[in-house]
Amino acid sequence: MIKQAIKLGAVALLSALAFSVWAQPSLYVAGTHYQELPAPVRTNDADKIEVLEVFWYGCGHCFRFQPLVDDWAHNAPDDVDYVRYPAIWNELMKVHAQAYYTAESLDVVAAVHDPIFEAINLQGNRLQNERQLAALFTEHGVDADAFSRAFNSFPVRTKVNQAESRMQDYQIRSTPNVIVNGKYLVTTNEAVRTQQDMLDIVDFLVAQERAAL
Repeated sequence: MIKQAIKLGAVALLSALAFSVWAQPSLYVAGTHYQELPAPVRTNDADKIEVLEVFWYGCGHCFRFQPLVDDWAHNAPDDVDYVRYPAIWNELMKVHAQAYYTAESLDVVAAVHDPIFEAINLQGNRLQNERQLAALFTEHGVDADAFSRAFNSFPVRTKVNQAESRMQDYQIRSTPNVIVNGKYLVTTNEAVRTQQDMLDIVDFLVAQERAAL
């Protein structure tokens, strides 16, 4: 009887704690700390929780965000699908998006992603055309002909066009942003002061999506 009473007491205590946590106001609030997209955007892998980083190589804030988000992605749980997405709202951004998808098609993102950021943000090289980008890629071990074929290929141009067309779906107006599972937009604002705050909110939304599965 005593053991049974202890078990019942433990269950009651856990239930009370669970209710207490559930009843507490949410740490982050839609409309203040993150935005709900008007309509969910299809993700790459429906079996995982997508975390999509929206960036532009010419954005100084994105440049500073990279070490944080790279560390976050390196330690992300197995059920999270981390995706990079180059924002596009002018012709230079379109060229930079083409450079990213070229790197992706050649499987050299790890070799050139940071150098592209550094060339633009530290060295003042805007990398605004194919010739300048070819020089950077070849400097980091990519064959010049392979770069040119990929940069001008139909698959790369298709990805750039698709990225451009999805800008409205993601409601992107600045960088860096993070889109969680095609549903939520996270960016800095008066309530979200730092880039680390952004990632804390991403963790919150990932946990929320996981609990809803």
